Amino acid sequence: MLALAAKELRALFVAPLGWVVLALLQIILAWIFLARLDVFLQIQPQLSQLPTAPGATEIIVMPLFAAAAGVLLMAVPLLTMRSIAEERRQQTMAFLLSSPLSMTAIVLGKFLGLMAFLLIVVALAGAMSLTLFAGGTMDIGLLLANLLGLVLLSASFVAAGIYVSCLTAQPVVAAIGALALLVGLALIDFSVSDPRSPLHVFSLLRHFGGFNKGVLDTADIAFCLLFAILFLVLAIRRLHGERLRG
Repeated sequence: MLALAAKELRALFVAPLGWVVLALLQIILAWIFLARLDVFLQIQPQLSQLPTAPGATEIIVMPLFAAAAGVLLMAVPLLTMRSIAEERRQQTMAFLLSSPLSMTAIVLGKFLGLMAFLLIVVALAGAMSLTLFAGGTMDIGLLLANLLGLVLLSASFVAAGIYVSCLTAQPVVAAIGALALLVGLALIDFSVSDPRSPLHVFSLLRHFGGFNKGVLDTADIAFCLLFAILFLVLAIRRLHGERLRG
């Protein structure tokens, strides 16, 4: 399983796609970080007159991670589209299914490889935020909550993307399908006007909102974990059925 995860991670860096996605993500996040930093510096005189003024973490880090969540929603389908669909397109799926690895090991191996890549993105966003220590103080608790939330959100995105990739032999179709699924879940907050509607429970970005505010709610943590586990189990069952059919 770990060997497959390492192979998946290497494949991302061997192909141009991994480097392009990583570079674009860092350019976008760096631009947002610098834009928020500029806003913070401009309003410093007004903030100094407030007794309980928000700090750099609230004004810079919170919007940075909120934007990172949206950017990852768009980027993850590009990374997961080739996890299984590419194996089918290149007709190497039969070799993978006939290997001594279990379906669980195959799915988890690909999941861990993709998560290792996304952890680099999350770590770089965290390192970018820590540079604020050079000019003042930070709310470390709020930063850690955002880091945890972004990791759990990434895991949910990757699990859903891998499952959709199991359904087709065309990576482009897998990317479009995963993007449609994730965007559909994200749009629940905008399409359902009643705040008490149970449909809001299925909005991943709504659950991330708690982490973004520094609130560690066990319901948000449990939902992200169960969401990821559900789609990983669905992917495992899909591949297991394919192996039984030969």
